[in-house]
Amino acid sequence: MEHHWFQRLRRIRQLGLTEFVYPSATHTRFQHALGCLFLMKQAIKVLREKGVEITEDEELGTWLAILLHDIGHGPYSHTLERSIVTGISHEEISLLFMERMNHEFPGELATAIRIFSNTYPKGFLHQLVSSQLDMDRLDYLTRDSFFTGVAEGVINTDRIINMLTVENDDLVVEEKGIYSIEKFILARRLMYWQVYLHKTVLAADFMLSNILRRSKILGEQGVDLFATPPLKQFLTIPVKGPEMLRSGDRLEIFSQLDDFDIFSAIKVWSTHPDPILSFLCRRLVNRHLFRAELRNTPFDPDAVARIREKASRQFGITQEETGYIVTEEPVSNDAYDPNHDLIRIRTREGELLDVSKASDQLNISVLSARTQKYLLSYPKELTDR
Repeated sequence: MEHHWFQRLRRIRQLGLTEFVYPSATHTRFQHALGCLFLMKQAIKVLREKGVEITEDEELGTWLAILLHDIGHGPYSHTLERSIVTGISHEEISLLFMERMNHEFPGELATAIRIFSNTYPKGFLHQLVSSQLDMDRLDYLTRDSFFTGVAEGVINTDRIINMLTVENDDLVVEEKGIYSIEKFILARRLMYWQVYLHKTVLAADFMLSNILRRSKILGEQGVDLFATPPLKQFLTIPVKGPEMLRSGDRLEIFSQLDDFDIFSAIKVWSTHPDPILSFLCRRLVNRHLFRAELRNTPFDPDAVARIREKASRQFGITQEETGYIVTEEPVSNDAYDPNHDLIRIRTREGELLDVSKASDQLNISVLSARTQKYLLSYPKELTDR
């Protein structure tokens, strides 16, 4: 925990720009990691009391795996993955960090790495770290609900953990815990639309993504850009895929990036000569966010084309460049996927049922249906409706 790679998580906010909508949502990934560790300790204790064999080495391995599961997140992580560091997920970067730390602390993370990467013989240990009912989700739903003030995300983590058990090497839930699981799934769906996929949060995220995308293109063209040394590295040298982070000291340089690098640069770029970059940065720094429209059906292509044409005329940019300020994207919400890592309920008769079939409150279509909507984001002064 005292390692500088882990301490970096203090400087990375859990919810990125969500504070633009929910001002108190300023909690960090460091806090989240500690919360996950606390819940993992509870879960191990409950499973042992129910006769599940977990050795001391396996216990420590699960502690380390959950503590470090988010160590690969960069600043504004999911936005960064779409713009600067592409072709590699934060889970893959977390694994790279864990492998490097395993060399630094000879062999001490070997079990944690196997659990994290799902190559350890006891699969239920990996499910505690990463599944549709893991300690990560139990912590972030409760934590994000508290810091945003969105009460719909509140779940009973104690009840859920106390209902966990293991059957045939699978993490399952005792039948009497089914209502807490139903609430958990509904809370995820509601939190996604009210917080994670809130239209104004999405508008801010897309503005940030386009800022980083524009700055990277300028950086690769040799345009002079203010940046901290680690940020400058990633603006000028493309990173696509795990191998590029494995080479040389790239992973160490990545570990020096945090929210402060990004937002300090954005403040300076707000006066940059490039009109697109400076326009986006000024708007984001001063929270003059773009208009965001979210609907259930795709937008009329002709209406979008008219907005792009107006943007081209009003801001003196090419049609291609309007892609930086007019964004059209589908967004989807999967509260529960019955085709992946099922949440199984063990009935009193010992039968194992998928929660979507065991539930008497929710039917399979509600639990498993992917809800897709469409977002259109553009400067408010371009509205013609």
